[in-house]
Amino acid sequence: MSGIFTRTISTVLPSTRIHKSQHVFKPLVSARQSSHSPLGSTSPQRKKVTLPTLQAMHKRKEPITMITAHDFPSSHVADQAGMEMILVGDSLAMVALGMEDTSEVMLDEMILHCKSVARGSKSSFTVGDLPMGSYEVSPEQALLSAIRMTKEGRVHAIKLEGGAEMAPAISKITTAGISVLAHIGLTPQRQNALGGFRVQGKSTAGAMKVLRDAVAVQEAGAFAVVLEAIPADVATLVTNKLRIPTIGIGAGNGCSGQVLVQVDMSGNYPPGRFLPKFVKKYGDVWGEATRAIEAYKSEVKDRSYPAPEHTYPMREEDYEKFERLANDSRMW
Repeated sequence: MSGIFTRTISTVLPSTRIHKSQHVFKPLVSARQSSHSPLGSTSPQRKKVTLPTLQAMHKRKEPITMITAHDFPSSHVADQAGMEMILVGDSLAMVALGMEDTSEVMLDEMILHCKSVARGSKSSFTVGDLPMGSYEVSPEQALLSAIRMTKEGRVHAIKLEGGAEMAPAISKITTAGISVLAHIGLTPQRQNALGGFRVQGKSTAGAMKVLRDAVAVQEAGAFAVVLEAIPADVATLVTNKLRIPTIGIGAGNGCSGQVLVQVDMSGNYPPGRFLPKFVKKYGDVWGEATRAIEAYKSEVKDRSYPAPEHTYPMREEDYEKFERLANDSRMW
């Protein structure tokens, strides 16, 4: 029978001995004796999202969905859930590496996490964040960092923060054939210069700066731009003035798409943690993980886990022979 084999299994008594044997049919692919193997996929693979895919979505005004991921599992679930874009954001400095802010993370660390995310994403368009210090010195430095991010990190595009002042770097990178997602408004890597995490574009002058920055990165060749912490009306107007998509985070629903940090929106954090106003909590991953781990701890303590169904049986005659040998000190 193709793809199927006959295997003998046992009905286990409380003593864990075999009582009787019976034959069952089981798919060969289900045989797996270790948890040390890659996660499998249970959903059919989607058509690959590419830059033309995103441009077509923008043209027909279909919102673009984007979320962050920092490792294989978070990328895998985002890809399976149908995200068009996955961002390996430098927010991983805090949510994955326990750092104080994004300024601490290094390019080598970002590349390592990009590699992990790339393995988990089979259909989504992946973007890697260039960390602080890896692109500001010169357009040449920015290009070298972007090349490493795409070659070693295996992402489809890079993201960097900054408006008109970063236009030369964006132009240099895109001219080399690497796609760039720009990021203006609140730029977390520059939070100290901005006086902290403050909403940008609230004044007329501030809103005009956001617009000028958006146009500058567009003309430099960015395929899209993240608008962070900007009044919704300003973000909507800016979006309507551009030819490229805008991805909002704290910028209202008038943007071409939205992005959130996965750890924030999934509720994978302890109670009492501060969240920005724009974050909506869609789940309680922390609570569910805590419940599961506490239940596991309890069952280990009372010896209800592992139960017989979680153990591997042995033929009774083999066990009896082993028992005799084990009790004979001359044998070992």
